Amino acid sequence: MQKKYLSAVILSTALLSSACSASETQTETTQFVETPVAAVVSEITEFTAPDNDWRDVDPENLLYIDTDHGRIAVELYPEIAPGHVERVKTLTRQKFYDFITFHRVIEGFMNQTGDPKGDGTGDSDLPDLEAEFVFRRGPEMGVTLVGTRSIDPRSQDKGEAGVGFYKGLPVATQPSAQATWTKDGKVKAFAMHCKGVTSMARSQDPNSANSQFFLMRGAAPHLDAGYTVWGNTVWGHEVLTAIKVGTKGEDAGFVPDKMNKVQIAADLPAEERVNIQVLKTNSPSFNRYLKTQKDADGNYPDICDMQVPTRLKP
Repeated sequence: MQKKYLSAVILSTALLSSACSASETQTETTQFVETPVAAVVSEITEFTAPDNDWRDVDPENLLYIDTDHGRIAVELYPEIAPGHVERVKTLTRQKFYDFITFHRVIEGFMNQTGDPKGDGTGDSDLPDLEAEFVFRRGPEMGVTLVGTRSIDPRSQDKGEAGVGFYKGLPVATQPSAQATWTKDGKVKAFAMHCKGVTSMARSQDPNSANSQFFLMRGAAPHLDAGYTVWGNTVWGHEVLTAIKVGTKGEDAGFVPDKMNKVQIAADLPAEERVNIQVLKTNSPSFNRYLKTQKDADGNYPDICDMQVPTRLKP
């Protein structure tokens, strides 16, 4: 049996899983199980903005992961990785993920889960998924830019891509102007593996993702454009780093934490939902927020060191 696991070595390009500075902001846009109160209150941002500068996270695309440490809420992006989002929703609604352990957790890297065997060799009975490492971004998918990076970390292409936020997700993208020359009127983009991002584990076969996934505890740019990102944490960042570190079968005495219950918000009665709002990244308030992030030289920090503000809906 081949394990699906993620390499923590920065120069590595393999994330294996089981098989049997811009100084000015540019905006490219056409436009739980019961969670302890402390776990909710701790994430409320001190950043204030008018109510119309916040957007509601669609309950159909909001995943609750309840743990002994509190709740993690993940926004799903079907427009970026439709096959993977559908798989996560299907398995969640089958209660497949309930009580599954975080079998491989590496400090500063990621929390891996989704294996029914709990040792890195298991998957669901559903067929493996085709890779969705990159996506095509049209004019309706506006990105607020905060910097640049290599257009593709896995190729010899020396071109640069803009980096910024699509909704609350950190992405790298070709300039919108290049859409003029493409047949579909869109440009290439990919999500970045910053803290809080959720991505699918796989074997060396790019098309081998199934049920195992990981939540980033830190940034891992060597994974970008090589693993399918399907979501981003919008609540419970402190829970990500509370998950117990260790690897099942490798660390003696390691008793892993688990996902007690995983649910889609839309499947819960309205009164049981935790309604989360994210600051609109095409709003004047977000531009104001970005200015507070600049360093003494007027530059933005690395995009993975920035977090889009979120709040509980008043």
